[in-house]
Amino acid sequence: MFSKILIANRGEIACRIIKTAKKMGIQTVAVYSDADRNALHVTLADEAIHIGPSPSTESYLVIDNIIQAALSSGAQAIHPGYGFLSENADLCRQCDANKLIFIGPPVAAILAMGSKSAAKNIMAKANVPLVPGYHGDDQNPAILKQSADDMGYPVLLKAAAGGGGKGMRAVYHADEFDQALAAAKREAKHSFNDEIMLVEKYLQKPRHVEIQVFCDQHNNAVHLFERDCSLQRRHQKVIEEAPAPGMTEALRQRMGQAAIRAATAIDYQGAGTVEFLLDSNGEFFFMEMNTRLQVEHPVTEMISGQDLVEWQLRVANGEALPCTQDQLKIKGHAFEARIYAEDPEHDFLPSTGNLRLLQPPKETAHVRIDSGIVEGDEVSVFYDPMITKLVVWDIDRERALQRLTEALSDYKIAGVTTNIPFLYNLASSAAFRRGDVDTGFIEEHEDEIFQRRQEDLDYAAPLAAQAILAAQKRSAQELAKQSNEPNSPWHLVNHWRASDNSPQRLNVTIGTEQIEVISPAPTLPANIKAVSNENGFNLFTPKGVFHCAATQPDLGLDQDQDSSANLAAPMNGTVVTLLVEVGTAVAKGETLMVMEAMKMEHSIAAPSDGKVSEFFYQPGELVDGGAELLGFEIAEV
Repeated sequence: MFSKILIANRGEIACRIIKTAKKMGIQTVAVYSDADRNALHVTLADEAIHIGPSPSTESYLVIDNIIQAALSSGAQAIHPGYGFLSENADLCRQCDANKLIFIGPPVAAILAMGSKSAAKNIMAKANVPLVPGYHGDDQNPAILKQSADDMGYPVLLKAAAGGGGKGMRAVYHADEFDQALAAAKREAKHSFNDEIMLVEKYLQKPRHVEIQVFCDQHNNAVHLFERDCSLQRRHQKVIEEAPAPGMTEALRQRMGQAAIRAATAIDYQGAGTVEFLLDSNGEFFFMEMNTRLQVEHPVTEMISGQDLVEWQLRVANGEALPCTQDQLKIKGHAFEARIYAEDPEHDFLPSTGNLRLLQPPKETAHVRIDSGIVEGDEVSVFYDPMITKLVVWDIDRERALQRLTEALSDYKIAGVTTNIPFLYNLASSAAFRRGDVDTGFIEEHEDEIFQRRQEDLDYAAPLAAQAILAAQKRSAQELAKQSNEPNSPWHLVNHWRASDNSPQRLNVTIGTEQIEVISPAPTLPANIKAVSNENGFNLFTPKGVFHCAATQPDLGLDQDQDSSANLAAPMNGTVVTLLVEVGTAVAKGETLMVMEAMKMEHSIAAPSDGKVSEFFYQPGELVDGGAELLGFEIAEV
């Protein structure tokens, strides 16, 4: 076995690999950029080597720096984790050239699956079912559009070298195609330095079900069952589970064998994931194969009892697989929720800042926390905004789901906006509890997830009012303790009036709605929890999380906002491109420029008909959140 490995990654996955390496007695070498100088993975590793400035293109994506760090440290192998260089054939080649072991598949396998179009051809020969689509070399936009027109809308544009939802756009009508293609190619070029596109038929209401496969150097191959990853936003997974709800043993065997055929067709070695779309009729279609460890691998570990990183290390060392297919069994059910620094209420914009408070739930046999950060760390614009992977397990799906909602309500984070309330609402929604999931779940249940229904507001308002009164009472009691007159009626919060009994009235804000509550709940039930944040508090209930606050009195101030507010940077980021000329007339809603932060693009649109008088930033420049991006003149009526 290796005595020392270098981990060519950062954050959560670097910490995860270090954990298993330590258990196996293997020394670890971390690499870090300027921004990560004091990061947790640097602290946990046995040694650490600086590899460049904060941008990943100047550090974690520079192969020469990674190779040199491995050679200078005396590491025998490189583990790429996921993301960054994990599916980069050049890194694998450089490892071979420098007599370093790449902990992953061989170059040929990476190349075979690195291009989605080439992978489709290989899968067809291996008798793996495929989604209809265009996977050709001719990238003329007219050819791509004609293929979309021929197969019928909706279609899905996908970057051939892509992953993680980057370079991907759904197109529902022909007149949307050109703009969607330009955006997908631009994002693919930025993320992968490759803008080759595929066009596929967009299946309606499919599920995203993937199979974990493992192959060794001795022609052994197994699958470790399936994961359902249907809950996605922007084609990125937010909650994954294993096993998939409603999966039959017969379908599991069919999908597992198809995944193994896919892997053996390219002489695969190590951990891989074969992703399928599964329709309501039980038919499944190959999407892609990820030639690396997946973000969601912990749910497979929880139900199989296996350490997949240990398997990776043993296979890379030339050992046979630790188990045969017959020895692998499913036990219980597991969920993984990806906790991000982002604002679901504002189109999931990334949130940056200092983690002033970071209190995860206690880790137990049922709750696992995979994270690469600690309290006080900075969430920066340079990397993915994932804070933690919260993983739970129990003996069946219902109990595991209860574990998930409990753990989410116990997770306390301050300093950045997070998606915890959004995740809680997903997990507690009736359709998800039934296992009625597909890739359009979030859009289909948007009103329930974001608590916009009147019945939800009617349910939450008296509870929110009681939570506010309870907080006011605690505050008043604290003031009374510090006062010389602790029994003074001025310390009461029950609307006491001299010679008058008045019903309690309280104005509360729930989401964006302002509601007058005449009769607050008598007490706050035990199964409901109020957790404060910068803008009020989150009310965790069996029906979801509600963003609440005491409504401020109307002071008669003008609430109109200048239209320039729409033209401010929504987050810290980088200008990607300017899409209109200064002085050219534009229509309301037309995209004027594109920003990018944490691998996510955000379009800045015209607030009305008019024209751009000046751009204050150029492509490549960094912009602070809230900064005015451009001058805009509204067209005269």
